Amino acid sequence: MAQQIALVDDDRNILTSVSIALEAEGFAVSTYTDGETALRGLTTRPVDLAILDIKMPRMDGMELLSKLRQTSEVPVIFLTSKDDEVDELMGLRMGADDYIKKPFSQRLLIERIRALLRRAELEQRNADGTLTKGQGAFSRGELVMDGDRHLCTWKGEPVKLTVTEFLLLKALAHRPGHVKNRDQLMDSAYGENIYVDDRTIDSHIKRLRKKLRQVDETFDNIETLYGVGYRYKDEA
Repeated sequence: MAQQIALVDDDRNILTSVSIALEAEGFAVSTYTDGETALRGLTTRPVDLAILDIKMPRMDGMELLSKLRQTSEVPVIFLTSKDDEVDELMGLRMGADDYIKKPFSQRLLIERIRALLRRAELEQRNADGTLTKGQGAFSRGELVMDGDRHLCTWKGEPVKLTVTEFLLLKALAHRPGHVKNRDQLMDSAYGENIYVDDRTIDSHIKRLRKKLRQVDETFDNIETLYGVGYRYKDEA
């Protein structure tokens, strides 16, 4: 079955050209011209990945993402205008997995889509109940992660993470006490040969900390080493 992509943008030229390109790559595409219509459609017809424009009528991409994140961790790519750095950072902090600036290369968009879908597949069960290539379960003190079922708990409490957040936490916690620079974290979360800006990683880490502190306000196991990277505190 073709993987399902939702494309939400009020620019009909983008909807037409991008949907044609995606369908040529074997994806099934649902298109929406505003956030309200998209929310209704995505609620009744879940997809494997969503591509959202930020600036749209009736409901912008930020609000749409916020509502989607209440019930879904579907991978999300934001489309942003050339100079909207504030919007990019806000989107990442709200739970977007990636962003691409307009005007963009359709080939780049397709590569980012495939990278996100590969990561999501590694963290989910197949529809028939068998496991994908298992990431296994492991624990680090109060942290327990199960990659096969995409589950994370801290002190026994569930922590709901996006695929990107899950992979970043897993990369850090797998070797506590060892520093991971941003390039290494980029490879862990996005795969090799996919470049994202340093601030993308920083924004994901900030959101990851926030989610863990919502469960335990004293959480401080992710340490920042300014100018170097991040590490997970070695509790031993």
